[in-house]
Amino acid sequence: MKEIKIFHDAVKDASAIASRIKKNHKKIIGYLCSYAPEELIYAAGFHPIRLFSSKSDIILAENHLQAYCCSLVRGVLEDSLSGRLDFLDGTVFPHTCDSIQRLSDIWRMNGRYEFFADVILPAKLNTQSAGTYMVDVLTRFKKDLETATGKEITDADLQESIKKFNLIRSNLSKIYAFQSKKPGIIKGTDLYAIVKGSMMMDRDEVADLLPAIVSNLEKTETPASSDKRIIISGSICDSPDIYTSIEKAGGIIVGDDLCTGRRWFKGEIPNDKNPIDAIAERLLDRMICPAKHATPTARAENIVSLARKNKADGVIFILLKFCDPHAFDYPYLKDFLDREGIKNLLIEIDDQQQNLGQLSTRFETFIHYI
Repeated sequence: MKEIKIFHDAVKDASAIASRIKKNHKKIIGYLCSYAPEELIYAAGFHPIRLFSSKSDIILAENHLQAYCCSLVRGVLEDSLSGRLDFLDGTVFPHTCDSIQRLSDIWRMNGRYEFFADVILPAKLNTQSAGTYMVDVLTRFKKDLETATGKEITDADLQESIKKFNLIRSNLSKIYAFQSKKPGIIKGTDLYAIVKGSMMMDRDEVADLLPAIVSNLEKTETPASSDKRIIISGSICDSPDIYTSIEKAGGIIVGDDLCTGRRWFKGEIPNDKNPIDAIAERLLDRMICPAKHATPTARAENIVSLARKNKADGVIFILLKFCDPHAFDYPYLKDFLDREGIKNLLIEIDDQQQNLGQLSTRFETFIHYI
């Protein structure tokens, strides 16, 4: 499918994406967390782009972060210090995990980008005060963007931005629904490229491409598959080889709980409310990660719900090396899934390097077992 190929080609080179964006005279704001309020960035006239590590050797970042710090954070800092992110005009740091909070400080002191903002969202999301605080943080961030651009962000600007992102989220949800209903209708590497591309590419282009993919999938029939249905859960999965390895082992990914997956695009923003209130409402209600709190068992209940809804045979936890929030969460999640009779597997990956041979063996063993 030519539209999917566009996504595959795009995600190979962030600087090439940036070059095309710059030709349209747009400035680029980078972010590392799916809690970044992209609708505000887009409404201000900036292009929001999710930052991923280029997987280069960590050399310069060693002077600022210990070797036992999150490999994603170290990799992105390395890219910044080495000049591979010179296309950025600014960066936004939602405060989530400790590593990103510390990266924010290092970035602010060592970065050379025009715009910088910390967006310190509430950690506890299920109280009235959390909603008030969320709106206040978003309002302040809006003022920071207005100061940077020298122009007001109107409600009309925000409504247009919300409409654009709702369209993207809606179509990504439809693509995931097709994969669950007709496993194998789209390869895991295609899902990976589409979601990653949607976080990086020109959102106008993404909004045009996704409906075409949905339309083609609606017309596509696939033979019944006997492969095992798998849910993957974790922070990020920035390795298409993992999707390929799971499929070669006899599995099909029918859903995920990733911040580079459903957690990023799940949940549309209400369009009948004050725009800031509406954006806050989605951030409060969306699927949480370990850096946020709703109820003591919210994450486990969500993963069980995902597994049941998608008729999954098992769940694979993909733990990014030295990711403390997900590491702390894992024991209780495993306990919860074990009690529910849902088979699960934990693998640990490094964003810079992966032992795919060993991972393939573990995938094969797990999928054969379930």
